[in-house]
Amino acid sequence: MRPPSPAEEGRSFRPLAGVLAAIAVALTGTRVSAIALPWFVLVSTGSAAQTGLVAFAEMTPYVLVKALMGPLVDRMGPRRISWLADVVSAAGAGTVVLLHAFGLLPLGALLVLVAVIGAARGPGDLAKQVMIPEAAERGRVPLERATGLVGTTEQLAGTIGPALGGAMVALLGPLTSLCVSAACFVLGSAAVAWALPRDMGHRHTQVAGEKEGYWRRFGQGLAFLRGDALLLAVAVMVGVTNLLDAAFSQVLAPVWAKESGHGPAVLGLNAGAQGLAAVAGSLVAAAVAHRMRRRPVFFIAFLIAGPARFLVLAADLPVWAMAAVFAVGGFAGGFLNPILSALLYERVPTPLLGRVKALQVSLAWAGIPLGGLLGGVAVTAVGLAPVLVTCGTAYALTTSLTGLRPEWREMDRSRGTPATRPDLPAGR
Repeated sequence: MRPPSPAEEGRSFRPLAGVLAAIAVALTGTRVSAIALPWFVLVSTGSAAQTGLVAFAEMTPYVLVKALMGPLVDRMGPRRISWLADVVSAAGAGTVVLLHAFGLLPLGALLVLVAVIGAARGPGDLAKQVMIPEAAERGRVPLERATGLVGTTEQLAGTIGPALGGAMVALLGPLTSLCVSAACFVLGSAAVAWALPRDMGHRHTQVAGEKEGYWRRFGQGLAFLRGDALLLAVAVMVGVTNLLDAAFSQVLAPVWAKESGHGPAVLGLNAGAQGLAAVAGSLVAAAVAHRMRRRPVFFIAFLIAGPARFLVLAADLPVWAMAAVFAVGGFAGGFLNPILSALLYERVPTPLLGRVKALQVSLAWAGIPLGGLLGGVAVTAVGLAPVLVTCGTAYALTTSLTGLRPEWREMDRSRGTPATRPDLPAGR
């Protein structure tokens, strides 16, 4: 027998607010460290290849552990996983600062610590995302509006984090910024512990069958993803763009800032302009996305948001022009995650959500560890400008040609009907 839904038990906005707060502070910490850590390695070693190696050491366990944690998130509950992951991430970032302060941070130790941080961040991010549909139900908020609010929160954190990170790196150094990152992870764990009910995420996992083994649960998620052509196509396309984005943020942009003389402050300015515009785009998406055709909006937004960033750095335009390009791309990018998140939540039954989302996101993120590594090797081999132009061109081709495949037509058909979400009441 199905347990009563949150909507049937009474409306509460606190769980959704708690998830949004946890996402905001944890992502802010991640974005701060995303500027501080590469800059720290780059100025310490002068090597683009070693900068890419550190990014590889963080993102490889992020992707692998995230892929494997889906069944455990479904079994143990996302609230507990989120809290523990943020605590471990905070401890890892704090240890980097302490060891460097005592002169005990060789490259090998740094690689181990960033690997621990990445391994914790993966399940932490997954757990927060898995709680969104239930939080929306508890607050009786339409799913697309909830995912729009999540997108806005992510973009706001993505604005504050790089701007704060760039300013602090320029004024106080990269290790001070890592202290801020650790504090953000602590706040994320506190938000989860305080705001979310203890049964958050357990009401549907109990229905799914608690006695199933890990590998059976993992196989169920894999079978579902393999059988859904649209979700699989999304993962592959986003996987390519994520690889290019990782090369940009982890290596190409820091190397450009160093070689051009603009420094980390301009990195923060560009990211801030992009993030503020993305917040506006996400707010618009939250208000009107449920009335729009998803497929044309998705592909047009992707084409605007991605390639221009690479090409504008290759052209070395004035700072104001670069910021304007980043802002336009950010506004378009604000529509992407709300569409993708709503699509996933509508098509995947809640008892399978943790394991399917873990596998899909891990596939989409599989190129990220290689992005920084390949970017560093490519810049070392042929120089920055050719790599920027090549990446921008590859981005444009990926986001335009992929949409011609037939499975993408289903984007506008999936609207959270009872057939696609069998675990929800028919009136949802």
